[in-house]
Amino acid sequence: MSRVQRITSANGRLKNLMNQTDNCICADCGAPDPKWASANIGVFICLKCCSVHRSLGARISKVLSVQLDDWSDEDIDAMIEVGGNSSANAIYEAYIPEGYSKPGPDSTHDERSRFIRSKYELQEFLKSSLRITSRKSSASIQSSFSTKILDSFRIKSSKEPETVVEYIGLLKVKVVKGINLAIRDMLTSDPYVVLTLGKQQVYDYDTFSADDIMGEAEIDIQPLITSAMVYGDPEMFSNMQIGKWLKSQDNALIEDSIVNIIDGKVKQQVSLKLQNVECGEIYLQLEWLPLDQ
Repeated sequence: MSRVQRITSANGRLKNLMNQTDNCICADCGAPDPKWASANIGVFICLKCCSVHRSLGARISKVLSVQLDDWSDEDIDAMIEVGGNSSANAIYEAYIPEGYSKPGPDSTHDERSRFIRSKYELQEFLKSSLRITSRKSSASIQSSFSTKILDSFRIKSSKEPETVVEYIGLLKVKVVKGINLAIRDMLTSDPYVVLTLGKQQVYDYDTFSADDIMGEAEIDIQPLITSAMVYGDPEMFSNMQIGKWLKSQDNALIEDSIVNIIDGKVKQQVSLKLQNVECGEIYLQLEWLPLDQ
C-alpha cells in the first residue's frame, strides 16, 4: 500500500469514528463539532477543553488536531479501541460526587480546568476498582480493563518537575506560492516547505537521493499575536489594519508585513526572500485563531 493510500485509509477510519453521534460533541463540556482529540484517552474534545488537556502534559493526554495533524495507525487504533466519547465517559465519569458539575460550552477556563484535572489526572470519577495507585517505581493498574486506555493516568514521580503551559490560540500558516526558486534537479525542482516554530525551510524532493535545501527564512510571529491580543474578538471589528512587521536589514522581509482584520479574522500577509541560497521568494498567509473560536 502506498503512503497516499495509507493516509486515505487512516483518514477514513478516523472520519467514521467522528461521525458517531456521541463524538459530535465534546466529551468534557458538550460543545458541538469538536475538532481535537486525546488519542491516548480516546475522546474528541473542543478547542477550549483542548487547552486544558495540553496543560496536563502528553503523558496524560496526547492531544491531536483532527484536521491539522497526521494521525498514525497506532493513534487511530487507540481511539477505535476505546469506542468513542460515550464509552470513555462511562469509565472516566462513572461516579461524579456532589460538589462537582460538568462544564458546559460556555464555562470558564477555570471551571473546565478543575473538572478535567479531576476527571483524568486525579481520577476522582472512576470506579474504585479501576483507579491506579502510586508505587515507588511505576503506577499499578488494579484492573484488567484496557491498558491502553488507562496508561494515560500513570502518575508522575514526586521528584519530576511539572510544567504548566498556557495556550492562548492557534496559528495557521498557508504557503501561498514560491517565486524564482533555486533549481536543484536537472532543469527544475519539486519544492516543499518544512515549517517549525519561528523558522521555515524550503526543500527539493528527490526520489533517489537526499532532499536538497533550497533556502530558509525566519518569521517573527510576535507582531501578529500582540495585535490579536490587543484587539480581542476580531468579529467585533470591521476590516482594518491593526499591526505591522517592518522590513529591516535584520529580517528577510521583501516589504512591510501588515496585520489586518479581514471578515472577522486576524490575518497577515508575509513575503520573504529566502536566505542561504542564490535566489527565491516565498509568500505566506498567517491567521490567528483565539481559543474561543
